[in-house]
Amino acid sequence: MKHSGKARNAASRLILISLVLVLVIDMAAFLLPSPGLRVAFESFTTVVWVAFVIFTLYFFRDPDARVPAGSNLVIAPGHGKVDVIGTTTENDFMGGECQRISIFLSVIDVHVQNAPVTGRLALSKYTKGQYLNAMKAESAIHNENLLLGFDATDPRGQKIGIRLIAGLIARRIVPFITQGEEVVRGDRISLIQFGSRADIYLPRSAKIKVQLNDHVVGGETVLATFD
Repeated sequence: MKHSGKARNAASRLILISLVLVLVIDMAAFLLPSPGLRVAFESFTTVVWVAFVIFTLYFFRDPDARVPAGSNLVIAPGHGKVDVIGTTTENDFMGGECQRISIFLSVIDVHVQNAPVTGRLALSKYTKGQYLNAMKAESAIHNENLLLGFDATDPRGQKIGIRLIAGLIARRIVPFITQGEEVVRGDRISLIQFGSRADIYLPRSAKIKVQLNDHVVGGETVLATFD
């Protein structure tokens, strides 16, 4: 599938950087007065690094989505728990009042995002901000975020927005697509490194199919439908 392997590449870069850091730290261990202390210190840093590698490989896992068949569907852009369903005002792309579904991504969720619809990326707007805990819904207002607006061809004629939000730990949003690019429902579109949030903006005519506290799967769970 499109953009497959980008999450793995990001993990490999982090692992390489951490390895260089560990080697530098271990070189400093030669300043310790006792050989036994040096061995203990190097063993400790090795264990910590191996644990970091295992966690990083797990965190950056990127399974292929089993995209549901059918038309007029909006699927979840990310893995996580639905903790907000309601209405809001989004002027940059939706042009006013719309429905909002907010998904909290914990550090154990997959952090690759998928296109919720088939269509064209009409807007990509990055906004700097704070790094509040992403568990708080108000982080959507104040935190660093990336707004992606899709002009859908399925569901035809609908506008669907996604706001990817950095959290207390997640401080890097990596888009895989650029403004004007065509996407197919379920395509990989971005990566948020470590805990975060994704807000989905829907027209008032969308019929929401999930409930609060549902755990959704990116690229698979149907969030909403249109007649």
